[in-house]
Amino acid sequence: MHSLWLDTADGIPVDTYTGQSGFDSVVAGAGLTGLSTAVLLARAGQRVAVLEARSIGAATTGHTTAKVSLLQGGQLSRISSHHDSAAAAAYVAAQQEAQAWILRYCEEHQVGYDRRDAYTYATTPQGADDLAAEQRASHAAGLPVETVSGSGELPFAVTGMLRLADQAQLHPMRLLAALVAELRSRGGSVFEGIRVTGVGHANDGGAGTGARTVTVRTRLGDVQTGTLVLATGTPMLNRGGHFGVLTPKRSYAAAFTVPGHIPAGMYLSIDAPTRSLRTAQHGGRELLLVGGNGHVVGRQSHTRGLVEDLLRWTRQHFPGAEPTHTWSAQDYEPAGSLPYVGPVLPGEKRILVVTGFNKWGMTNGVAAALALSASILGGDNHWAKELYKSRISGRDAASTAETNASVGLEMLSGWLGGLTRTTQTAPPEGQGTVVRENARPVGVCTVDSATHRVSAVCTHLGGVLSWNDAEASWDCPLHGSRFSAEGKVLEGPAVRDLEGR
Repeated sequence: MHSLWLDTADGIPVDTYTGQSGFDSVVAGAGLTGLSTAVLLARAGQRVAVLEARSIGAATTGHTTAKVSLLQGGQLSRISSHHDSAAAAAYVAAQQEAQAWILRYCEEHQVGYDRRDAYTYATTPQGADDLAAEQRASHAAGLPVETVSGSGELPFAVTGMLRLADQAQLHPMRLLAALVAELRSRGGSVFEGIRVTGVGHANDGGAGTGARTVTVRTRLGDVQTGTLVLATGTPMLNRGGHFGVLTPKRSYAAAFTVPGHIPAGMYLSIDAPTRSLRTAQHGGRELLLVGGNGHVVGRQSHTRGLVEDLLRWTRQHFPGAEPTHTWSAQDYEPAGSLPYVGPVLPGEKRILVVTGFNKWGMTNGVAAALALSASILGGDNHWAKELYKSRISGRDAASTAETNASVGLEMLSGWLGGLTRTTQTAPPEGQGTVVRENARPVGVCTVDSATHRVSAVCTHLGGVLSWNDAEASWDCPLHGSRFSAEGKVLEGPAVRDLEGR
């Protein structure tokens, strides 16, 4: 599985790490959030470095559907069910400012984008009720959505539809390339293959001054900085406990050639299973992109079946559709429906985190960058204080308790259930299984005719991993860490590879 965006991205020049240190700010994560934050800080004259564990856009940004839309499915009604009207209004204000920033940036840096109307539609009576709730929440928050009669361009019946005109879609890797180019032109650095593994502090002003710098620990040595921004999807630091208020979700996407008509708008179902549609240009042809079938990471026994279901659905409604690419993305659903942006702990202004975009990372990522850079530089945003209060309300407590109860159940079932087997037999090609050897879970898989044996215990908090047969990875059902077939960390809060067996 390889995303259309990564497959069609030009090479992005980066810097060579030779032990550089002493930065004003370090950003961990070279996705849209991290790079836009770094650019804003560099514009203010800061010496900035971006540390990326894998490669630019390797995580969510390179696998998003890249809709720059303020109409976001049922997002505003979810926010309104957890918080007051001020929070929903602040959310809309943040999205509007972020969208304007992105499109202005694209125009100034010759990054192409398409203007499209955005639609949220329903196919069931319950979905129609959910649409009505979303419309009420949108109008209350100042977002001018409108109802649409009929199915419009869609080749199937709907029970309702909302539209927000003049939204946008783009190629996310081209935006990242422009951000990297600007950052480096302003003296900033981007280093790939450097994973942040820990964070500490050191005095930097001499005895008795109380001044401290942040020590960023990596496998290539320590990096000293004044401020650290963790823009890594979910923070890799356990302090702050963000993993306990997030649900990691994996969803799937595919690009298709279609011999017939392709809807021009950007569509998203409010019913489950989710269906997301948009277009993209590739090889002189217009492709249809379809996404959906999300699930909690590590808790789906046959992920390949979800990809196959997406392909079947598309061929059913768009006869003759043939896939060119399939891929998947990871997002984090916050207990309170709002992102967590700000200090990792109260009063800790030198270590900042950003997470919980709930599948809307294009606008939320840039909104977070605008807020964080303003905070670091001593500025302010009129919506940020309301939006990023970093609070869990009483109504969120049930969601948080449910999330952590399910994590506890997964921990118990992983260690106690189905691990009495031992085997020396290699699984079939593309398959993996967890067995017990010397009382420890061991993952055995076969990929590209090679058999790999690794510890099946997540290096974050000890969850027993499950095999993801769509992406040939070991996934943790607790907090969403993922590892390659060979045991290398891919994403999530884990920072250490799996041990070989």
